[in-house]
Amino acid sequence: MKRKNLIIFVAALLVLVGTSATLWAGLTPEEVARLGADLTPMGAEKAGNADGTIPAWDGGITTPPDGYKVGDHYINPFADDKVLFTITGDNVSEYQDKLTPGQVALLKTYPSYKMKVYPTRRSASFPQRIYDKTKENAGTARTVDNGYGVTGSINGIPFPIPKTGVEGIWNHILRYRSDAAARDIAQAAPTRKGKYTLVQFHDEFYMLYSMEGKTEADLNNKVLMFKQEVMAPARLAGGILLVQESMNQVKEHRSAWLYNAGQRRVRRAPNVAYDNPGTASDAMRTSDQFDMFNGAVDRYEWELVGKKEIYIPYNSYKLQDPSVKVKDILTPLHINQDLVRYELHRVWVVDARLKKGERHIYKRRTFYLDEDSWQIVAMDQYDKRDQLWRVSEAHVINYYNVPTIWTSLEVHTDLQAGRYLALGLNSENKAYTFNIKRTMEDYTPAALRRSGRR
Repeated sequence: MKRKNLIIFVAALLVLVGTSATLWAGLTPEEVARLGADLTPMGAEKAGNADGTIPAWDGGITTPPDGYKVGDHYINPFADDKVLFTITGDNVSEYQDKLTPGQVALLKTYPSYKMKVYPTRRSASFPQRIYDKTKENAGTARTVDNGYGVTGSINGIPFPIPKTGVEGIWNHILRYRSDAAARDIAQAAPTRKGKYTLVQFHDEFYMLYSMEGKTEADLNNKVLMFKQEVMAPARLAGGILLVQESMNQVKEHRSAWLYNAGQRRVRRAPNVAYDNPGTASDAMRTSDQFDMFNGAVDRYEWELVGKKEIYIPYNSYKLQDPSVKVKDILTPLHINQDLVRYELHRVWVVDARLKKGERHIYKRRTFYLDEDSWQIVAMDQYDKRDQLWRVSEAHVINYYNVPTIWTSLEVHTDLQAGRYLALGLNSENKAYTFNIKRTMEDYTPAALRRSGRR
């Protein structure tokens, strides 16, 4: 009897140890030591590629270009670069191995669509404290509750050498974009003939996770606060959305509230999540497409496919240049591709497939994450028939006074409707403002009631 009990105890112990190893499995000291050595501090390959078309990372942009002043729109540090070649529907087959299925579809669907490819500039850079924290996180960070949350991580990205798809997505969600930021942007969903109404937003981000000196305990399971006020057109103006985003969304779902200007009331907004339509987007994007992907990860199975070299939008400074007007950017069927810059970069490919029994309008989504910044730069979305439906691209720049890589424009194209949504138009608004002075009390329902107007 004692022998039998001993066997049962040992078996149970082995199960417990195995479970613990699964929960706590992180990087080995040898893997952590690679960060800053053969890998960049963010986990990218420091070396260039074999044929020299991707250069080695040398630190990215470490000082702003001459003439730049904080508060100005961003000077293009690569304005003298020349186009290497242009990809069109006529020659797409020559470059198909370095394109996403969505990019190929755009080139084949619209004869006017093209991709101007420039020399690759690995401009991504972040503050040294983010590099330091990322290295610390690498040895302690882990996902919990089936990947729905992260623990053991603060400030830096949690998984610089990801082992699973959901780890890659958490890197995007938790990537550094400053401590607090404000931006005035416009959104438009042109008709097939190019007519549109601009929706103007004032956005604020209060990024608790990234703030210097914060500990995981300080967060109280909150990653960031987000507030968005609609400024125009008049029929929509005054509406305000407030979101408090959670770190572990099993423990606590995101909290959201809406201020209705007509009723002068604040209401809970549980539908600001998943595949509910994005604000004033004419149903051209989902709530979780904002910032390419945000929110809970629980409805998908995430697969880390691996790395791939593809042409991605990068260093797209023209799109926020004040000399370029919104009407120059918004053209029928797609944005003006003469203003867009593509470069060859390595990306992590993460494939997400809807879990059995779960609901979302996208049955499958493929994400392409820039290895240098963990920003999602491209995304293919499939419908319930497994047909490619929507194609998204994030046109990024280095906001070098921070510094950080972030979008200057998101474009979501609906291949079936023949329309697109452009979110983040900024060239005719003031430049992004970083490290604004805010407190937690500014992002509460009570503060939302006070800030309501009209």
